[in-house]
Amino acid sequence: MPLAVLWIGASDVFAGRITGGELSQFLLYSILAAGSLAAGCSRSPLAADDPGAFAAVVADDARLRLLVTGLRFTEGPVWSDADGGFLVFSDMTANRLMRWSARDGASVFRDPVPEPNGNARDATGRLHTCEHAARRVSRTEPSGEVVTVVDAFDGKRLNSPNDLAFSRDGALWFTDPSYGLRGVAPEVDGEYVYRLAPDGALAVVARGFDHPNGICLSPDERRLFVSDSGAPRNVRAFDVGPGGEVTGGEVVHEVDAGIPDGMACDADGRLYVTAGDGVHVLAPDGSRLGKILVPESCANVTFGGADRRTLFVTAGRSLYAIDLLVAGAAP
Repeated sequence: MPLAVLWIGASDVFAGRITGGELSQFLLYSILAAGSLAAGCSRSPLAADDPGAFAAVVADDARLRLLVTGLRFTEGPVWSDADGGFLVFSDMTANRLMRWSARDGASVFRDPVPEPNGNARDATGRLHTCEHAARRVSRTEPSGEVVTVVDAFDGKRLNSPNDLAFSRDGALWFTDPSYGLRGVAPEVDGEYVYRLAPDGALAVVARGFDHPNGICLSPDERRLFVSDSGAPRNVRAFDVGPGGEVTGGEVVHEVDAGIPDGMACDADGRLYVTAGDGVHVLAPDGSRLGKILVPESCANVTFGGADRRTLFVTAGRSLYAIDLLVAGAAP
């Protein structure tokens, strides 16, 4: 475990995502936490910006639990209430989807999958997966058959769909940065946010990103949050109209450690943004309430458990969980 923690920190430095000062703080926590995390549980260091508001989210004695480690690169957690409750998440560079439950622990859910990234479930519970290497969003049918949902825009192949979210009208929202191209020339003319309408119409709804990455809708679906993990390293908020049209796009948060990645909302509209040092907890207006520090660079997050008060975090080579005082937004 300590070696994995140090490797993740070093990779962020070489990529220019963590500064020397941030690295010192990050490694200090890694050294302190590694031994107890190897035993599976540690009190989670909390960094409060607004102590009163943050205390309503996470208790001072909350425990960060290490559920799975030793994987390649974890991403895209999504919860299911079926079969007693379980989590599916991506082990992206190992080309497989994993499954975890409190009853059965970790196992391989599907293998192979061409670099799976973000995952989401539609209203019927079907799993949708962003497949980097296949440059598509796929859907797993109840029979186990995997079909393509979308892989092109105006007859041109997508870049590499990264993360996705569903709205209650059945529309699928997803980001399409170029990370998965690896030197292959793009066919579309930019890195955009898309909305796939229930009738199958695909439209670009947001532009002006370097690398659009994480995506999340507010509980009332009037706001769309998108992280830019490129040079801006920020989170932008858009207003969503009744027909799915999108306006605005102001910056509501700038990450100060690593890059912003996947996100989730709780039932009260707070936003949980993964970053290089943990999960940044934001008020609905974007002001930061505090951080849940994690000893590996975080990639994505979701709520789950019977009461939806467990926050699952994919980070580096591992899967973590922490129980909160608030519930996640209804799926």
